[in-house]
Amino acid sequence: MSKTTQTAIFGGGCFWCVEAVFTDFRGVKAVRPGYAGGTTETPSYEAVCTGRTGHAEVVEIVFDPQVISYADLLGVFFTTHDPTTPDRQGNDIGTQYRSVIITTNDEQRKTAEQVKQEIDAEKIWPDPIVTEITGPARFWNAEEKHHDYFARNPDAGYCRVVVAPKVAKARKLYRDRLK
Repeated sequence: MSKTTQTAIFGGGCFWCVEAVFTDFRGVKAVRPGYAGGTTETPSYEAVCTGRTGHAEVVEIVFDPQVISYADLLGVFFTTHDPTTPDRQGNDIGTQYRSVIITTNDEQRKTAEQVKQEIDAEKIWPDPIVTEITGPARFWNAEEKHHDYFARNPDAGYCRVVVAPKVAKARKLYRDRLK
């Protein structure tokens, strides 16, 4: 990571969805799916899917804060997945699908807590936001087959039914911030 970039780690259900949403934004240099927040060393997709590792499916976003701020990324995060359902996103159920922000420092934690309160106060969602704010925690890179999954598999059933609508929502809401 160069001095001109920072890193954000978000979990909003399936990492295929979150990766696909953030890839389109100006200022985002890289988005990598992975695992964080658990106790298992070198977790695998199969192990994380059991719900016994403590890890969530997350993405690591490398971004240029002079182009897109951490607060702006949080705004996208909170509006493109349902942050009100504990341990699930739609039919994806389990702790591995929890809504989580893994901060890398105190400044990120303060910003995350502030943005969470602001979004909650705006009543964008009918229920209170339950997103966990924690960190720092080690990020474990997911297996290569999970990288750019939506871009490589747009016609797969899950991608058409679950990922594509989230990407379309982000593109509609944030058209002016896309690459």
